[in-house]
Amino acid sequence: MRHGAALTLVFAGVLVAGAATGTLPAADRKPAADPSRRAAPAGRHAEVARAAAEAMEDGKSPVEAAERAVSRSGDRWGAVYSRGEYEELAQALDGRYTGVGLSARRERDGRIEVTGVRPGSPAADAGIREGDRLRSVDGEKVDGRPVTEVVALLRGDAADAPAGSTVRLGLERGTRAWTETVHRAELTTQPVTARALASGATVVKVSSFTRGSGDAVRTAVRQAPRGTGIVLDLRGNSGGLVAEAVTAASAFLDGGLVATYDVDGEQRALHAEPGGDTARPLVALVDGGTMSAAELLTGALQDRGRAVVVGSRTFGKGSVQMPSTLPDGSVAELTVGHYRTPAGRGVDGAGITPDLELDASAPAALRRAETVLGDWAASAAPAGGQPAAPR
Repeated sequence: MRHGAALTLVFAGVLVAGAATGTLPAADRKPAADPSRRAAPAGRHAEVARAAAEAMEDGKSPVEAAERAVSRSGDRWGAVYSRGEYEELAQALDGRYTGVGLSARRERDGRIEVTGVRPGSPAADAGIREGDRLRSVDGEKVDGRPVTEVVALLRGDAADAPAGSTVRLGLERGTRAWTETVHRAELTTQPVTARALASGATVVKVSSFTRGSGDAVRTAVRQAPRGTGIVLDLRGNSGGLVAEAVTAASAFLDGGLVATYDVDGEQRALHAEPGGDTARPLVALVDGGTMSAAELLTGALQDRGRAVVVGSRTFGKGSVQMPSTLPDGSVAELTVGHYRTPAGRGVDGAGITPDLELDASAPAALRRAETVLGDWAASAAPAGGQPAAPR
């Protein structure tokens, strides 16, 4: 899935099993796309680089050779990106992407249904609605194809489909079938939203950890009415920048450990900034689509007794990837280590088990989380401290 991983998850807002980001903090992440700061690859990175170099000497595709080397390594989360694809990934993590403003999913019968239209986007301007059926993209039929491929078609190649380029969409609504030509545009994501519930509590929804999302969480917490609780909705959060998840944790913790991780055997730690709101009741709502950096945040809040975790077991992606630049300018991201929660729990392959398990996809899930929040708020707080998180 060279096109897959973080790109589709951030762009389309749809969960694809086996694809998520686990991006290192800035201090540990080498800017692979900058040759002047390229570090000599080691271990499996060296093997992949060697395969790419040999392919170039033989006049073959270095990217394909690198992909084969990654596949042979058994690295589930390893990926190879062309230079353009890696630039797209960097843009996505900055909260920017070029597209038409559609999100979609594949139904059981293979049909591709539009699940969301971004207000003010080219798709919205063209009159496309949620629930419309997408039949083709630039003449290519999309029924039965993975959503990742459909999104790649909608976006086009970065070099050949910049903002302003056109894409022809075959659409269907009821008995009406038509073709719409729309212009791609540079769009920005809104990964953090907040809204008030009837009870007075605030729901802070975090869809991904793109750049600036951690501060957005802290702002939402500061702006929530005093004395009220918060439901931190991390359902479907595919991860993103780990540093942003740590910043989000700082909204609820007064410093201290968020997670530990290793890079080629060297142990390191991530800490929250002091001064977070430690008194406000907090419930974290998660599901099987809560992945990577979102699991790191969930584990920290759970282990430190700061939140009641409600929902279903999270995905279980707790590995660390680091990029290196290949001879042709493409980039290989390979697993170099794993994260652990403050209590030392490994997330990879195990996920986070909620304190209260329920069907997080059910419409009543948010109401149940709100009930748990109310029970916590109603409990007596210890003298000089916060209410004990119910277990």
